[in-house]
Parts: sequence; structure tokens; C-alpha cells
Amino acid sequence: QAWKGKFEQLGEILPTPNTYRTGSGAPGQNYWQQRADYIINAEVDDKTQTLTASETITYYNNSPDALKFLWIQLDQNLFAEKSITNQSATGIVRDSIPAAFFHTSSGVTISDYQGGYNIKSVKDAAGKNLPYLINNTMMRVDLPVAIKTSEKFTFSIEWSYRESDRQIYDGRGGYEYFPEDGNYVYTFAQWFPRMCVYDDYEGWQNKQFLGQGEFALVFGNYRVRITVPSDHIVGATGTIQNPKEVLSKEQLERFERAKKTFDNPVFIVTQEEAAKKEKVKSSKKSTWEFYAENVRDFAFASSRKFIWDAQAVQVASKTPLAQSLYPKEGNPLWEQESTKAVKN
Repeated sequence: QAWKGKFEQLGEILPTPNTYRTGSGAPGQNYWQQRADYIINAEVDDKTQTLTASETITYYNNSPDALKFLWIQLDQNLFAEKSITNQSATGIVRDSIPAAFFHTSSGVTISDYQGGYNIKSVKDAAGKNLPYLINNTMMRVDLPVAIKTSEKFTFSIEWSYRESDRQIYDGRGGYEYFPEDGNYVYTFAQWFPRMCVYDDYEGWQNKQFLGQGEFALVFGNYRVRITVPSDHIVGATGTIQNPKEVLSKEQLERFERAKKTFDNPVFIVTQEEAAKKEKVKSSKKSTWEFYAENVRDFAFASSRKFIWDAQAVQVASKTPLAQSLYPKEGNPLWEQESTKAVKN
């Protein structure tokens, strides 16, 4: 039935104003918000499409409550064989369907993909194992001592998972394989165990992730080191910290020039250069380091196929860099329009 209360007043639906949240929705005089800082080391295996990583999370309890446990999101468990989403899937009708899609819609298995996190360890700052419980896409970590107001707690998680094929699975991240040159384009989103939000309205926001929703997330600082084949180009949240270590002298010069160029994009990696790398395929590795301050999430993309162009944008007194990373298969459209769209 159609909803019959379209124009009803919201007074009984909205939360009651208090000292944390005013009736207008603005923060109240006692408003608080949690914080989580991450240090992450990750490596992408280009042969197996597996990400292996470890993270150290420092969680700041700014709430008036003592917390005896923490809840963490395990978004990649959406792709686990017996996830709630897979077990409750219904029929789908699409206008066009890639052949590989029949793996998930018809029961005909044409892939050996096994998704979901492999959690290797959860430890405190002293290296002692912490008890934890995984419930589908959520993980509860029990603490030896409750975190009191204004205290912080540092712990670490080690994990790995195999990235999913975009042609088969509908997710925020995934890889695309290009059989013509035997290379991959990776986009890593929802790739690391992330802190759930704890607030005065709901307490822990630990509802299951079923693939069709989004979550609020905790703000914090991220320092992330990403190891990939040395001929890959990596784009990520935040600002690169070691360009001299991962870029050639010519790429570095172009990168610095792009930061001062406002009229047109500067090509840091041209199509010809990217096409050459597709054929050679380096066996060496490089580690890209990024830092992001006071953000709610971190994502990255990586490929040796990436053409890379960028230009500076004047926004008030700041000059952020509008950038595009794309394979040659996206041209000529993407080199003509992508960074212009980012600029706008």
C-alpha cells in the first residue's frame, strides 16, 4: 500500500531534543563525537588478486559512557559464501547481462572465487590476543578493561581477502581484468575492518551490511602504506607522502607542474607510457604512502594500465589537485572530460 502519512508532522518521529542535540538538529552544548586513527600497511598481490594487510587503530572515547567492547565493520564479508545477502538473494532481471554474471544469478559456477575476510589476529598494544566474535559483517572485540571517558585504546588487526571481479559481483570495490594485455585495474573500497559509529542516538550502529546501504563512519587520521608492483600507479585518499620514492624523475616533475597549472590537465603518465608498461610488467615492488587528516574513510585504486592527468583548482585560498586515473580503454572521452568534471 502507498504510504498514507506523506504530510504528517514529524514531531513524534524525530528524537527528543537534549543537551547533545538541539531541537533544530544542531549540536547541543554537551555534544560529543568519537574518533579513530588508523595506521595501515597493505600489499596487493597482482597474481592472485589478494590483499594482505595489518592495521593499528587508536580509538578515542569522547562519550560519557565506559565502553566494555568495540564493534567493527567487516564489509567484505558481504561476499562470503554463506553471507546473509547470498542466502536471501532473489531473482534479478537486467537489460544486459555479462556472461560471467550468471555465476551469481543462475547457480552455474564459472568462478572459484571465495570472498570474505580471513582475520588472522586481533591484539592489544602489548601484542596480547583480544577475544572477538564475528557475526557476519560485524565483529565485536571484548576489552580487558572498559575504556572510560576521555581515554583511548590502541589495538591491531591482521587480515587478508581476495578481491572480487566487477564483471560478476556488484560491489563498491573490485577488479577489472583486460584479457587483451593480461592486466588488472583495482579499486579498493570497504577493504579494511572499520570502526562502527557509537553515538548518543543509537549507541553502537552495528546493523548488518547487506550491500544496499551506506554507513556513517568515525572521523580520524589515516597513515596508509600500500605495496604494489613498481610499475603501478596508485591513487588514494589523502596526500602522497613519498612521491620521490615511487615516481620517476620525469613523473615527479610533471606532478609538481600539475599543482601549479590551472588552465588544462597535465599528463603525469601518458597513454603511450601506460601502454608500454602493460607489455613489460615489472616484477619489482614499490610502497606508496598516503596521509589523510580528519576524514571518515579511505579508498585507493591501483594499476599499471593507468593514464594519469591532473590540474590545480582554485577554491577560495586553497588549491586542491583534480586528478583522473583511467586505462586507455576509456579514451578519448576520459582524457577530454574526466578531470574537467572533477574540477567542476
